[in-house]
Amino acid sequence: MSGIDCLTNLEPGRCAVVNDLTVTGSMRRRLQDIGLIKGTRVEYVQRSPLGDPVAYLIRGAVIALRSEDSDCVMINRVN
Repeated sequence: MSGIDCLTNLEPGRCAVVNDLTVTGSMRRRLQDIGLIKGTRVEYVQRSPLGDPVAYLIRGAVIALRSEDSDCVMINRVN
């Protein structure tokens, strides 16, 4: 694994592991509810035609996140 970065900077087809969430309150709870907790593997699936949101594979489900939300997810890249 390399250094810590935010999920927004993950490249297409790459995987990472969630390290931390930098947001509090209801948005933190929402991200945790969709499976973004420490240790969860996340894979970049595809970007929407207009660039935002981006689809990620999280715990077997494809979830679309806006960049403002994925900026709050700190990751460690794995490949």
